[in-house]
Amino acid sequence: MKKIIALVAVAGAVLFFVKRSRAAKADADLWREATAPAN
Repeated sequence: MKKIIALVAVAGAVLFFVKRSRAAKADADLWREATAPAN
């Protein structure tokens, strides 16, 4: 039982970090677009 709980916790943490890194990348892309010099 403890193994299952540990696996679920690890999987949740991995998903959380993947979501956060994707959100950070999207945010950086938006910022780069917004601050790019207009030609």
